This record gives sequence, C-alpha cells and structure tokens, in this order.
Amino acid sequence: MKTETVQANQTGCELILALDMEEKAEALALLDKIDNGLTWVKVGLQMFVRWGPAFLKQIASRDYRIFLDLKLHDIPNTVASAVRSLAHCPVEMLTLHASGGPEMLEAARKERDKLSSKPKIIAVTVLTSINEAILGKIGLQGPIEKRVHAMGEMAVNAGVEGLVCSPLELSILRENLGKEPLLITPGIRPSGSEIGDQKRVMTPSDAAQSGSSFIVVGRPILNAVDPYAAATQIRDELAKAHSLT
Repeated sequence: MKTETVQANQTGCELILALDMEEKAEALALLDKIDNGLTWVKVGLQMFVRWGPAFLKQIASRDYRIFLDLKLHDIPNTVASAVRSLAHCPVEMLTLHASGGPEMLEAARKERDKLSSKPKIIAVTVLTSINEAILGKIGLQGPIEKRVHAMGEMAVNAGVEGLVCSPLELSILRENLGKEPLLITPGIRPSGSEIGDQKRVMTPSDAAQSGSSFIVVGRPILNAVDPYAAATQIRDELAKAHSLT
C-alpha cells in the first residue's frame, strides 16, 4: 500500500509520473504495468478535461497517489468554488497559478480547509517552458530567478504548502524559504533524454541534491521500451542522491 504522508524534503526526493497521454485505457494499462515502480501520478489538464473525476478514481483504485495539475487561475471566488467542486476527488496535491495573486491563493486555501479531504495547495511560479526571452515577450522582465523567488515568497506567505518551479530555481528558493515548502520540479530529464519543449532542465540526481521534494517526469518513462525499468532507474538515482546529502 502506498500510504506515506505528503511531506517536505525530509525523506528524500520522490518521483511523480506525468501521465500525459491521449487514451484512458492506454494510461491505465501503463499504470498496471509499472505497478510498484512508482507511487505518484500527475494528471494534467489534457486528461482531466477529457476523462474527468471518474478517471482519477480509477487511478486511485490502483493505489496511486494523485497530483492534479490544473493550474487554476481566475478570480478568487471562482477558484475557491473549483476547489470545493473537487472535494469528492481522490486528490492529494492541486496546482494553482501563483500569478493569480495572494487573494486567490488565500481563497483557495480557506476553501480547502473546510473540506474533509484536504489536498495540498501548490502554486506554480514560472512554467519550465518559459525562458527570459519569452518572459520579455509577455511584458515581464527577468531575470527569471528573481521573479520565481518573489512569486514563491508571496505564495508561501498566502498559505500554500508548496511551489512548482524549474530545478534551476531550487537553490534560491530553499535558501530563502527554508525546508518546509514542498518544491515540485518538472523539467527533469535523465542523462541522454531529449529535452523537448522544456527550457530549464536538470537531471534527477542534481534536482534531488538541490532540494527538490518531488520531480515530475513524463516522456522518458512514457516513451521507454520498458516503463517499469525506466521509472525504477530514476527512483534508484534519487535514492543514491539522497544518500549523498
């Protein structure tokens, strides 16, 4: 049984599989094949919009823990209502955009606190697909590290339990925010993997040693000839990195 509690980076960095696939049957078959190769699954906007809450229950019935990555971003009342609407779903972590501001984040947290199920509220800082050139095109000036730090500090002060950031910002966030916040890092690529549309990337071992609580990996596992072996190799790398810290 996968019954560990969600904690900050105290027992080492954990792997989350980004289940970014088209077909529900294919995704569930993959999870059955991986089985105890991992504990956590990230369900993003693509699959949640298509398959809905019932899909989350099918994942949970296989004893996986769910990180629901919807990146909610709207007026405070609307986001709070969305959090309330997810109360019946087996979700342990839920993402909102930090750029929605402290009032939105606080509204989400307060609504979550009323629920019997209490998913961790995780604020997304700057997407790992964005670099400073793209940041400038949307009217925001870099450097990215300062923007991530400012957004992360604001979100933690608003009461969120964790942040999504690129692995390149882990050190500055740990230095300034301490050990408590969960730091979840996409943009992880094992050595030799294609980086795809990610701009700010790091290996699993380096991310773990830099202070990541969870790494999110998708294509290097989903596209592997043996997904179980790929997931196990990454988890072994994380365990080795933890033993060195």
